Amino acid sequence: MNGTSHYDNRNPGQYPAPKPPLPPVRKMPWWAWALVILVGIPATIGGAATALIGGAGMAQEASDRTPVISTVQPTAPVDTYDPGIQTPPTKPAPSPKVTHKPAPALTKAQEQAIGSARDYLATSSFSRKGLIQQLSSAYGEGFSAKDATFAVDYLKVDWNEQAARSAKAYLEVSHFSRAGLIHQLESSYGEGFTHAQAVYGVKAAGL
Repeated sequence: MNGTSHYDNRNPGQYPAPKPPLPPVRKMPWWAWALVILVGIPATIGGAATALIGGAGMAQEASDRTPVISTVQPTAPVDTYDPGIQTPPTKPAPSPKVTHKPAPALTKAQEQAIGSARDYLATSSFSRKGLIQQLSSAYGEGFSAKDATFAVDYLKVDWNEQAARSAKAYLEVSHFSRAGLIHQLESSYGEGFTHAQAVYGVKAAGL
């Protein structure tokens, strides 16, 4: 047996077995290549465009989720005061403090004079002058003129109403003309009302 080995079809047990021959290469016709180019290129371009659009959409969504941080810095208020144009702002003036003095305590004589004046006004009608005389007269209550005056003014009496009551009382027991009743009410020997109060009383009584 020499240095070269041959495969002998007639001797199938011969080792090593030779490789079978390769099949002949078949070439694609020109129209097949054209079909591949026409179909493959648009598909490749479409896939790339889809990938680009999808990537842009994901980037936009990511940017939408990113919180926006404002870089605008707050500006300090600008003082617009111009001494040549505007008047300087003025502060409101503080409200004055009002102090109320406590009412002075009444003396025992004043308390009694006030009580006596109330009693007289509850039973009869008086002018201011007539009630002071009644309280301070030696034939009346005998208070000092000062205490009697204080008591009468302390009660805040409506003297017009007192004149009307007095005029009605006179007309219930006697007859008077309008002038006669006015004279009786304003006379110092009568009731002692002022002329205006006497006129008011007579008119209220119906004359």
